[in-house]
Amino acid sequence: QVQLVESGGGLVQAGGSLRVSCGVSGGRFNNYNMGWFRQSPGKEREFVAAISWNGDRKFYAASVKGRFTISRDDAENTVYLQMNSLKPEDTAVYYCAADPVYTSTGSRYADESEYNYWGQGTQVTVSS
Repeated sequence: QVQLVESGGGLVQAGGSLRVSCGVSGGRFNNYNMGWFRQSPGKEREFVAAISWNGDRKFYAASVKGRFTISRDDAENTVYLQMNSLKPEDTAVYYCAADPVYTSTGSRYADESEYNYWGQGTQVTVSS
């Protein structure tokens, strides 16, 4: 069974940086496109970033482009989200998700329904 575990969340001041990680176990890591989503109180979960199974393609929400960087380390079975120039509106629970390449459309990377496996989330709080 595939399991995803996020870590690295915390409290940071506006303008600061934070890196969240997501370790994947129970499956072959390079069989998955990986995504990060977030959910703020009272809001629906939204797409943040995604990376293809081989790391060749990366996608970002407009709200984070230029500030956040997604990466993956296949040797460590881990996907990262480096967040710089953080703003209070980035405060949310951040979730990682895995999209198996054998069922993926390869194009709907921002669509939650593409992702079969989800982590439990990690809280990121940005103070003003």
